[in-house]
Amino acid sequence: MSVRRILTVVSMSVAFCAVSGLASAQTPASKGAKSAPAKQAPAAKPSAAPAGAAGSNAEPTLIGQFGTWGAYTATPNGKKVCFALAKPSSSKTTPAGRPRDPAYAFISTRPAEKVTNEVSIMIGYPLKPGSESTLEVGGARYAMYTQGDGLWIKNAAEEERMVDALRKSADVTVKGVSAKGTETSDTFALKGLAQALDRLAQDCRR
Repeated sequence: MSVRRILTVVSMSVAFCAVSGLASAQTPASKGAKSAPAKQAPAAKPSAAPAGAAGSNAEPTLIGQFGTWGAYTATPNGKKVCFALAKPSSSKTTPAGRPRDPAYAFISTRPAEKVTNEVSIMIGYPLKPGSESTLEVGGARYAMYTQGDGLWIKNAAEEERMVDALRKSADVTVKGVSAKGTETSDTFALKGLAQALDRLAQDCRR
């Protein structure tokens, strides 16, 4: 994804107090970002960022790479946001070979909004309206709310427990259904996530 996309979506995370994260590529040369609204009623969720919303100070900076997880910070409009991001270690579709955009998992912290470790998945295709996706980690399965091409935990009260499982487990699997009925399963390796989150926790205090 382009730097323009990074700036626009990072800015959106501040413009809307209820965002759900940012996405970016894993290397400084190819960075991107994604934000999404928090777990509210569907009508309250914006579907697109306003054109030209981002400020020049919003570009995310890679502050550390921990296994497959990159740790990033940005300061759009003077408000700091921090996020860890990874691409899937494996993906499959049913039927096989269906095209899709890259998927990303990201966990964001926004001190100004008192948001810590909010989990989002950018799935890489428009999800089937009304469908329910799942995130499976540590022997537990969590229902995920779907909006556009994004996933957020359906029951916010379970998010802290889910993040704890993500920190301790080897991998996490996310399943969804596209608007065209294609079933997908993405597995993300979790090695390095705990270290990335610890680094962000330190950086986001400043």
